[in-house]
Amino acid sequence: MAKKLSFKQNYRDYLEDKVKLKLYQKAGIAFLIVVIAGMVGWIYEFIFTFINEGDGIWYMKGGNLLPWINIYAIGAILVTSLAYKFRRYPWAVFVISFFVTGALELAAGWLVYTIGDGTRYWDYNGEPWNFGNIGGFVCLASATVFAIGCLALAYIVMPFGVFLARKMSKRGFLILTISLFAVIMLDEVTNLTLKNLDLPTAMDFYQSLGWKYR
Repeated sequence: MAKKLSFKQNYRDYLEDKVKLKLYQKAGIAFLIVVIAGMVGWIYEFIFTFINEGDGIWYMKGGNLLPWINIYAIGAILVTSLAYKFRRYPWAVFVISFFVTGALELAAGWLVYTIGDGTRYWDYNGEPWNFGNIGGFVCLASATVFAIGCLALAYIVMPFGVFLARKMSKRGFLILTISLFAVIMLDEVTNLTLKNLDLPTAMDFYQSLGWKYR
């Protein structure tokens, strides 16, 4: 049964550390963050590439069938885990997010480059605003943008997840969050499996429709 709780009161409780979440609520919120962060990251990449390339072409992003990019989900979970206790202080959330997302981008970019014999999924070497650039894997501008995005995560997405967890029944909340998470994970695992078996993936499908990738 739905509980009587206003979003305003929930937000106040969230900031004042008056929310005591149960294990299933924490898990469900984590599932929501994975889905939302990965999809928002896809939208960001889709629009950013269009603007950055400047050739009037919309480039498909990510390697999945659904509009979702895994590194954004990973970063969101890491930031939430490390910055949650500091949510009363936006400046602290920003600083933590800046270093966490910067370190993740650097580590992931370097790892893909090393294992993939020079493969890059992004490269800041040719970007005009690349002050603080490290090997093309991370720069000051990228870490700043992601840290700003993490403020939205901490003060919009997370409170929304907490609100749903407290407002909805246990069964309804788990059905919603597990279903969304399962769909995304099925897409991710399927594409990784197809790629490892050298079979057509979601990327091949979109390219067959005429979409281009960057």
